[in-house]
Amino acid sequence: MPLAVSVLMVLVSAVITERVLDRLGSIQETYLQSIANSYLDGVTASISPSVLREDSWEIFDALERLRPVNTAIVPVETIVTTPSGSILAATDPLRYPSLEKMDDQHIEQFPDRQIRIESDDGLAYLERDIVYQDTTIGRIYTIFDARLLLAERRDVLSTLILTNAGLTVLLVLVGFMTVRRMIRPMQTLESHMIEAAEGKATRIGVSPQTSGNSETRRLFMAYNSLLDADEERRELSTRLAEEEKLASLGRLSSVMAHEINNPLGGLLNAVDTLKKHGADAGVRKSSLDLLQRGLQGIGEVVRAALATYRPSRQARPLSLSDFHDAKMLLSPELRSRGQALELLLECEDGFACNCPADPVRQAVINLLLNASAASPDGADLFLWALKREDSLMIEVGDRGPGFPLDSLSLLTGPAPKNLPEGKGLGLWVVRQITDEIGAGLAVEPRPGGGSIVRITLDSDAFVEINHAA
Repeated sequence: MPLAVSVLMVLVSAVITERVLDRLGSIQETYLQSIANSYLDGVTASISPSVLREDSWEIFDALERLRPVNTAIVPVETIVTTPSGSILAATDPLRYPSLEKMDDQHIEQFPDRQIRIESDDGLAYLERDIVYQDTTIGRIYTIFDARLLLAERRDVLSTLILTNAGLTVLLVLVGFMTVRRMIRPMQTLESHMIEAAEGKATRIGVSPQTSGNSETRRLFMAYNSLLDADEERRELSTRLAEEEKLASLGRLSSVMAHEINNPLGGLLNAVDTLKKHGADAGVRKSSLDLLQRGLQGIGEVVRAALATYRPSRQARPLSLSDFHDAKMLLSPELRSRGQALELLLECEDGFACNCPADPVRQAVINLLLNASAASPDGADLFLWALKREDSLMIEVGDRGPGFPLDSLSLLTGPAPKNLPEGKGLGLWVVRQITDEIGAGLAVEPRPGGGSIVRITLDSDAFVEINHAA
């Protein structure tokens, strides 16, 4: 703003100075024209008879007698010529001898009846015709000394420049102080915002000086309110993070409890079998194998939880025994409800799959538990595993009323990011497992009522192992 004020003042000063000097020049020229005309009027009246007689001595004598001495301008040279340009007399006869022709270049310096001022040499030039009874009988060429008028013009110019310069400096200082006072609150706010960006935010003190400026006061109060709101937001975020941590811990605990509780019924059934028929070597071996695989599955769940559901699953490959284990582990639940589970395995005895057995078995057990819970008492369920050349297809069928929209979305919709609230935890685990191992998941209605959930594994997950091994 100070720079803008200075530029504006220079422009205004230049315009004002130009107008004043132009007006002063016009006044001076008018004044000089008036004095020069008065002088020439007197000279013309005095020398007209002598010009008619072409009497050079009388003309020279009249010019000498009529020269003014106490006026603002003084005639320096006066030349009287005939209409044809021959010199009759001059105040400087040595320079302008009588009866000689006046130089054309010298004549061009004199405008017709209008005075012309030359600033370089301080002279003014004027020409007048000598008329007698409407007949031009001669001409007068006069050169005046106009240095006093030009000096006056220079004094006016100097006064204008000094005055305008003083006003410009004064207004620039006033503008600078005004702008500095105006932007001081902005500088204060800027420094506090820089500190806030560096993590060292402090409140702005509202002093009595700023209390008189309502806009500055409102600005500072708004910044302080912003800091208060940010502190409240940080505290709220901290509390929410703690609450979310506790909620996540609770959900994780519920998942672990859910997944550990699934095989416990079958494991307890195996323990009861050992108590009753432990003497039978075959029963003892199959029950112990079931216990071992069930405990390995529980250990896998714990390891997966410790790795935040991102475990490195480098366990044994899937085999047919895992499907038998799933049926055996669910047998207590099925018997309590009078339900029957049909196990259909259309795979070779030497079948094995590169994918780890525990997550697939965990998914199958969750689907079977969900199918049992959704089906009425005495319903028939099935677990079907079919190996093809390019895929392994696992299906679980129930006799329930069908999947609700939210449960169906857990299986086939966009991948859920959070644990479900309330029901659907088992289906969420199934979806997480299938996404992790890259398996396909589909749901379709079952003929006669109910639903079928299909898990599909691609062919690159298969290996053929030696049955003897």
